[in-house]
Amino acid sequence: MKRMILLIALLTALVGLYAQETGTRLPSSLADTARNIVIPNANLPESDFPDGTATGNTDLPDVSSLIPFVDLQVRSPSSGQEVAFSLQLLLLLTALSLAPSLLILLTSFLRISIVLDFIKRALSLQQVPPNQVLLGIALFLTIFIMWPTFTTVYDNAIKPMADGQISVAEAYTEAEKPFRLFMYGQMREDPENIRLFMSMSGLERPQTLADVPTYVLVPAFILHEMTVSFKIGILLFIPFIIIDMVVASVLMSMGMIMLPPVMISTPFKLILFVLVDGWNLMTRQLVESFLRNMT
Repeated sequence: MKRMILLIALLTALVGLYAQETGTRLPSSLADTARNIVIPNANLPESDFPDGTATGNTDLPDVSSLIPFVDLQVRSPSSGQEVAFSLQLLLLLTALSLAPSLLILLTSFLRISIVLDFIKRALSLQQVPPNQVLLGIALFLTIFIMWPTFTTVYDNAIKPMADGQISVAEAYTEAEKPFRLFMYGQMREDPENIRLFMSMSGLERPQTLADVPTYVLVPAFILHEMTVSFKIGILLFIPFIIIDMVVASVLMSMGMIMLPPVMISTPFKLILFVLVDGWNLMTRQLVESFLRNMT
């Protein structure tokens, strides 16, 4: 320990003698290294700087003028066109907020999602496939089925409005027509729901589709889709209920009362579903049920 102290004292003395001989001092604190940065054109004469800036200035440049300034002002409209544009923007934002509901209720999404949930319950599956997967399947099947309708809406409403050929009101009318034809096409053979809402609204019996208002056609279409999807769900449940009944009867006859029948019947239902190619068959029938009524 004493040797260590003596060695430190000797090194300190040597450093002090070296500083005295060279005439330099050790810094008492850390220096600002930014002040030692070489500035371009620092050696030019002051006459080359008419704005009076120092040639040897090491401060950071002022970048406030390089950053854009975004200003949002709220003022009174100066003309009727600005008022109309504000209302159109408000209607557009409202339509975007209601877009998910419109996608679910005015397309084939409602029927497909309910049928997929029925098939999951009929197979006695709890977590497989997840609900997000089923909703994704329903979404892309909806896009596949509704693609002609979406294309018609884009060609007749969205693109002309973007090009400035038609107004927003005309674009709404043109976008409404394909969806009305699709909804009425699904209820063409069973217009009972249309009669129900027409009678509750106190309207006269319609002669053509143009006589049916949209606010009547939409709820009628929703009830029709729910009715059709529940009918499909009943047909899907029948073969799997038979398997459950057979398995439960066998277990009861064997005296295995404590064994849950679902544990034994689920593999048999999955085997049956795979052997008949259930996903392919169900998807084909769902898509054809829509396309058949759209023609």
